[in-house]
Amino acid sequence: MRVTSNSVLQTRCYGAQCAEAARPGAVYALIGALGCGKTEFARGFVAALNPQAPVRSPSFALIYVYETARAPVCHADFYRLNNARELAEIGFEDYLRGEYICLIEWADLFPQTLPRDTIKIYFTDAGAGSRSIESDFSFFQL
Repeated sequence: MRVTSNSVLQTRCYGAQCAEAARPGAVYALIGALGCGKTEFARGFVAALNPQAPVRSPSFALIYVYETARAPVCHADFYRLNNARELAEIGFEDYLRGEYICLIEWADLFPQTLPRDTIKIYFTDAGAGSRSIESDFSFFQL
């Protein structure tokens, strides 16, 4: 399914819709170029589960964990990593063991580290301030 977002708020709303179906153990790969809405989508996702969580971009910290009533949400960013070995060194595989809901920006950099059932969500600049968001997993409400 593909949707078009025409604003930051709409991108966050799509993230919130995705969160409605999220369960512990779910892994979402957020794939797209810089500035295409991955972090804003994550902000909406986390806000739907914990409105008080101040979601920050994990580009420099690599991983933030947000507590929610449903499950802790691991928000990771692979952009600054050089190789998959660095993921092992920071213990990333612990987040994939089922207790967490994982949102991974730049997940396509190390696809071999992800579970087979990872839900991939693609973000593309559609021009004129719009973003195309696409996934085989149907959670968007149009």
